Amino acid sequence: MKIICVGRNYAEHIQELNNERPDAPVIFMKPDTALLRPGEDFYYPEFSEDIHHEVEVVVKISKMGKYIEEKFAHKYYDEVGIGIDFTARDVQAKLKAKGLPWELAKAFNGSAPVSNFVAKADFPDLQNLNFSLQVNGETRQEGNTSMMLYPIDYLISFVSQYFTLKVGDLIFTGTPKGVAAVQAGDHLTASIEGKPMLELDVK
Repeated sequence: MKIICVGRNYAEHIQELNNERPDAPVIFMKPDTALLRPGEDFYYPEFSEDIHHEVEVVVKISKMGKYIEEKFAHKYYDEVGIGIDFTARDVQAKLKAKGLPWELAKAFNGSAPVSNFVAKADFPDLQNLNFSLQVNGETRQEGNTSMMLYPIDYLISFVSQYFTLKVGDLIFTGTPKGVAAVQAGDHLTASIEGKPMLELDVK
């Protein structure tokens, strides 16, 4: 099972981090050891003092495929969920300054909490999906999938040109603006269309 993540897919998030707007999807990966399942808490790693939350819509691949045409991409996933791409922002800044890969800042243990998945048929339009993250009851991030620079079907097609997608692979589709640090004791709730789907505590 692969966890494939998309960076810089929402314009306002690009602006808040002063990043360049990409001319193609920015892709990175997390190992299966990054996965945090519903009901599990997030433990703050010792190597960072600046862990940020990044809430994202996640799709689960339901059919093996490679070199998928965008017009057929919808046939390769049946379910969607929500996840958090935890990022060690201080570690990432050091890596970026040296032009190095991001994995140490993005792919550490427990850095990918993911909700249970629901049928995509439950939503009338996946490209008009509201999602949000609350920290201690306060809304920190709000987004809508219509704001993606690269929509879900395009992402699946793009990724499949490089990696064979297998059943159970997860694709994190990018985060909207509002990323911020979490602290031990915080309670996080991630929702789609106002329905809480993922809750966890920071330890």
